[in-house]
Amino acid sequence: MRRLVSTFSKCCNVAFVIAVLVLTCNYQARAGKSPVMHYSISFPKPETHSYHVQLQTSGWASDSLHFKLPKWTPGYYQLMKYADDVQNINARDQNGKTLTVKKINENTWSVVGSRQKTITVEYDIKTSRQFVANSYVDSLHAYVIPANTFLYVDGFLQMPVSVKVNMHKQWPDIATGLMEQNATQKNVFAAANFDELYDCPILIGKLQALPSFTVKGIEHRFIGYQMSNFDQQQLMDHLHKIIETTVTMMGDIPYKRYTFIGIGPGRGGIEHLNNTTVSFDGKGLNTAAGMNQILNFLTHEYFHHFNVKRIRPFELGPFNYDAPVRTNLLWISEGLTVYYEYLLIKRAGLMTEQQLFSNIEHNINAVENSPGRQFQSLMQASYNTWADGPFGTQGREPGKAISYYDKGPVVGLLLDFTIRNATQNKQSLDNVMQLLYNRYYKQQQRGFTDAEFQQTCEEVARVPLTSFFEYIYSTKELDYKTCLGYAGLRLEESETTANDGKKTKRMLLARNTDATALQNEILQSWINGK
Repeated sequence: MRRLVSTFSKCCNVAFVIAVLVLTCNYQARAGKSPVMHYSISFPKPETHSYHVQLQTSGWASDSLHFKLPKWTPGYYQLMKYADDVQNINARDQNGKTLTVKKINENTWSVVGSRQKTITVEYDIKTSRQFVANSYVDSLHAYVIPANTFLYVDGFLQMPVSVKVNMHKQWPDIATGLMEQNATQKNVFAAANFDELYDCPILIGKLQALPSFTVKGIEHRFIGYQMSNFDQQQLMDHLHKIIETTVTMMGDIPYKRYTFIGIGPGRGGIEHLNNTTVSFDGKGLNTAAGMNQILNFLTHEYFHHFNVKRIRPFELGPFNYDAPVRTNLLWISEGLTVYYEYLLIKRAGLMTEQQLFSNIEHNINAVENSPGRQFQSLMQASYNTWADGPFGTQGREPGKAISYYDKGPVVGLLLDFTIRNATQNKQSLDNVMQLLYNRYYKQQQRGFTDAEFQQTCEEVARVPLTSFFEYIYSTKELDYKTCLGYAGLRLEESETTANDGKKTKRMLLARNTDATALQNEILQSWINGK
């Protein structure tokens, strides 16, 4: 059985090469044997911020193949135009005869002359921006985004994939979430299909490993590039508590090893099945505020391996890499992940009650001071993210859009309190997440639909929630008084005036002095994670 790994290894070869071997049985009956694709990536002049890709493939029945590069990468819902980075593409057969390569659309190349031949396709990838969602190479390291790198044959995304990595002598270390194929072949990895391959970035360079820990016998590691001086053990101890808290809540740990991959300074992170790639260099961790900020960031990305990678909207996998994949449910995938980053840190004993309240207040104030809440629903914000951006600020009319990163956790809080009240505090949003995970991921091995999410919430709450879900499907104003009241809370509102004279609302959570026993029980169990 193949093992899931995030690898941190050392070797001293002269050139860095990644080889990808792709086998399929789909063409076997037609062509007499399975097609084989073998990629290699080399970095002859990394100081030019480019790398070279070579593909050798054979066994195809068709005389014409269409090679495509994805337009986006999983976890980042924006078009990336990776094909614009491809330069100097050419092809030849096993006899050295030049084959015709024609770009037939923005991300597709046709190669003629492939039937029963071994063909070689070569091209360069030019990198220009150090960012978590695209490849970047310099003289000291390489960060390889597979969707930015590996052409696939149109219609054959479900092929099994294996990857061999031969290291450059100046880049001794590697971190990736790819699966190790077997113990006898060094640096040979495997993925079940291109979805899995594209989910596994690769970081190469002189890397640093922080102290690891285990949860239920599963190793968790943090490997990073250009990390500054900070209390490494303290960070890992905090992550240990957070991951133990998360696993206890979900009742399962679905990977064989997990790695946090720090790609250096920058902004942003992207979640993956058994790892996360994060812009991280450790600066600022020597202050309490800096530590709190990074714990929120890392907890968010970690919880995503449950919420969106496994607990996922129906549309999010298997993927279509040729167009935006739209769903109404990113408010769940992202917004509820924000909500749970707060709860999990608090339950792990790493956040005070006031800090928890302050985080929620931040989201409430962002929602209530956004004019977009009157024009765009959470469902619409999710669907339109490819145009509006994840924070609702990129579209043609940013004043008429909202951020599901803000309204999502607020609605999650109100939904949680509604479920707790309806069940006399015997059930909560935790039970919804557990049921979604067990039913749709583990049992049915698929994503859930809009209707199934509401049905699951109603099953846990044991009451209809049609009226509540109007907060999601419409621009209906949130009923803070009722929903917060279930936990004996209320909002206190005041106004502040900015330097430009613009007035904004400022809302703070406060306890009701006349809270009932049930309301006090709901509040305490929510705060303490029971």
